[in-house]
Amino acid sequence: MKLSIVIPVYRVEATLDRCVESVLHQNLDDFEVILVDDGSPDKCPQMCDDWAKRDAHIQVIHKPNGGLGDARNAGIDIAQGDYLTFVDSDDYLAANTYAPLLQLIEEADLLEYSMTSRLSLPDCTYTDTEEYWLQTRAYLHTYACNKIYKKSLFSHIRYPKDYVFEDVYTLPHLLKSAKKIKTSSKGYYHYCYNPQGITAKADGKQLEMLLDAHLLSGMPMDDTYYLHLLNIQIDVWERLGGPIRLPFRNINPKAFRGIKKLKAIINNILGIERICIISKFIHRFKQPSRW
Repeated sequence: MKLSIVIPVYRVEATLDRCVESVLHQNLDDFEVILVDDGSPDKCPQMCDDWAKRDAHIQVIHKPNGGLGDARNAGIDIAQGDYLTFVDSDDYLAANTYAPLLQLIEEADLLEYSMTSRLSLPDCTYTDTEEYWLQTRAYLHTYACNKIYKKSLFSHIRYPKDYVFEDVYTLPHLLKSAKKIKTSSKGYYHYCYNPQGITAKADGKQLEMLLDAHLLSGMPMDDTYYLHLLNIQIDVWERLGGPIRLPFRNINPKAFRGIKKLKAIINNILGIERICIISKFIHRFKQPSRW
């Protein structure tokens, strides 16, 4: 089998049909769709079973609720395809996205493609993980759903259970096993913003998990990446207080402009804890924003 498409399902009655229909209309023959009902308490379990009755490409897993990473793992465990991809069930795909991408990934281990309104990627090939990570700023788009993977990358890798931002923990491990990575402008993944999602409503503890995921990744770091982590550290400190988890690093201010340049200078002179204190002081008098 060519491609396994894993779709975790939880509380998505309004969007599940749109998602599945977009996957089935991909002009593919050799594929399977694995709907993972993650203990959804609504009509989704029955909707999944109805889809399996309507299309032989679809199979369903019903399991107790374990979170997004656990649901993906359940799909990975039974996937039969040479290649693997994920779709979040509140999103959908542009028509004829997968077919041209599957031709490209035959020469690579991992392929990342564009997301409407969120990420536009060029047609590039990388044989150096560091180059891909830093040049494309992959740390900003570690999403599982806009990528196609050789199934063999997951031979000893699974998503962590009971973690938020599980993509950030997992992608670096996959990249370290990949010898060739491609990005493509072909096809589009339609990401649908969820105001109730973890990205929009993350609290201090969850942002702390995000920071830890980056710090534990072992991926290369430049000043732009470090400044991104400094922003996360500031948000964590404002919500939880100390200790500071991000190791101090001097940033070259010449690489930035405006507020980013100012932040780099303050970091170099005063250190991380003082820049956190300054940020919290500023936010007392205005609506919180990234300064």
